[in-house]
Amino acid sequence: MGLVAGLLLLAEGVSGIKWKAPAAWKTQAQRPMRAATYTVPQITGDPEPGEVAVFYFGPGQGGGVQANIDRWEGQFPQKTGAPKTAKSSTAGYTVTSIDVSGTYASSASPMSPEKINKPNFRMLGAIVEAPQGAVFFKFTGPAKTVAANEAAFQGMIKTITKE
Repeated sequence: MGLVAGLLLLAEGVSGIKWKAPAAWKTQAQRPMRAATYTVPQITGDPEPGEVAVFYFGPGQGGGVQANIDRWEGQFPQKTGAPKTAKSSTAGYTVTSIDVSGTYASSASPMSPEKINKPNFRMLGAIVEAPQGAVFFKFTGPAKTVAANEAAFQGMIKTITKE
């Protein structure tokens, strides 16, 4: 359990929703501003594993859905193709998703303005408009690792239920 924005969080539930992460993903220790973080095993030949970060900042916090989609897209200064966005629903909640590939400008450390460019990366993001505020699911990693785990990420989003 961790404390974020004054709220006690459980690893797989926050903001009135809960989800189930794939068994092959390793749960990381609690980190500031995150409800959960998972390591996604890398595909042979990829330089590093993937990471799924789940953010929750509290009711009305974290910025609007479109502002976050735009920010996530902006983390790829060199894109491979056009980013894809879509709206869907799960458990009655609106989900806005993004799929973007190219060179990922990763933060050198949390809140650091310094960026490390990582070519051939991909991000799948999903923003769930949950009862107590938006929950942000962000999957980044080498493109092959993300592609191999895309169905697992989408499956995790589909497991969302009311808490």
